[in-house]
Amino acid sequence: MSEKIQLTRFSHGGGCGCKIAPAVLSRLLAESPLRSLPADLLVGTETADDAAVYRFNDTQAVVATTDFFTPIVDDPRDFGRIAATNALSDVYAMGGKPIMALAVVGMPLDKLPESVIREILAGGEEVCAAAGIPIAGGHSIDVLEPIYGLVGLGIVHPDRLRRNSGAKAGDVLVLGKPLGIGILSAALKKGLLSPEGYAEMLRWTTKLNVTGPTLAAMDGVHAMTDVTGFGLCGHLLEICRGSGLSAHLAFDRLPLIAEAVAHVKAGIATGASSRNWASYGDDVEMAPGTEEWMQKMVTDPQTSGGLLVACAKEEADAVVAAFRADGFGAAAVVGRLEPAGDATPRVRVT
Repeated sequence: MSEKIQLTRFSHGGGCGCKIAPAVLSRLLAESPLRSLPADLLVGTETADDAAVYRFNDTQAVVATTDFFTPIVDDPRDFGRIAATNALSDVYAMGGKPIMALAVVGMPLDKLPESVIREILAGGEEVCAAAGIPIAGGHSIDVLEPIYGLVGLGIVHPDRLRRNSGAKAGDVLVLGKPLGIGILSAALKKGLLSPEGYAEMLRWTTKLNVTGPTLAAMDGVHAMTDVTGFGLCGHLLEICRGSGLSAHLAFDRLPLIAEAVAHVKAGIATGASSRNWASYGDDVEMAPGTEEWMQKMVTDPQTSGGLLVACAKEEADAVVAAFRADGFGAAAVVGRLEPAGDATPRVRVT
């Protein structure tokens, strides 16, 4: 049994909420040199996609991604499970099937007992076993804050690769998991999260987005991404910008975690939500009369969030059915994509 210890007290920001804000990241990468890229690099940094993809031949391409963060929960095994599930999500979001992972481990060895660290690693191994893959190696360092995650590697047929830039005007948007994880994490830090709320948080953050390859095999599915640290609007804007489109979200159709709604209405939210809005709020139009909690919800950083799918309208029922067949009962059609014309791609929330 691992010693009782509050992992979140080591974190200045937990889970995907500790991501660098979108606007800051854009500035950091703005002057990165553009070098000649090999034709077989199907996905690189050009469209803010979920993973890099390199084609081996006509039927195989490797999907490569990495994701790691500081603790979002206090239980070490749960932290490992959440971080591993989140890391593998990017492979699924490209339409790929994971084949192996490498562990990324940074631990304050003078502050955490080895038993706690072993539990974190065991949580990651548990998730990878559920995904049917090994953790085949990795790297570890001694740092000030606990950090855990994975390098995820997967395989995808080049014809079934789904970028975030392939959406088409008239597509509908389907979201696979409910929103509110960041809000629940903020409530947890304040000691206000109920046992039922914690169970709901774990339910979604440790549920692998295994529906990705099934969706990628559908001709009517044009683009996919997963909703993580930049919130729903942030990751939808990446689809819009990559595809040259605008989007309309119907707020009353969004799947929301009930306890998260109660907490955000009481004023509980993460600092990352405000940073997200500061980064891209100029490109999001909230309907007149929208309450502040609604803005917090669509910018709430999701850790191990759901797949966001852009598909032809006639494929929407099949997409929702595929999600629900894999246990994603909250999956719902939440909006649509529209021509942006000559205007800057925007998200409209009504």
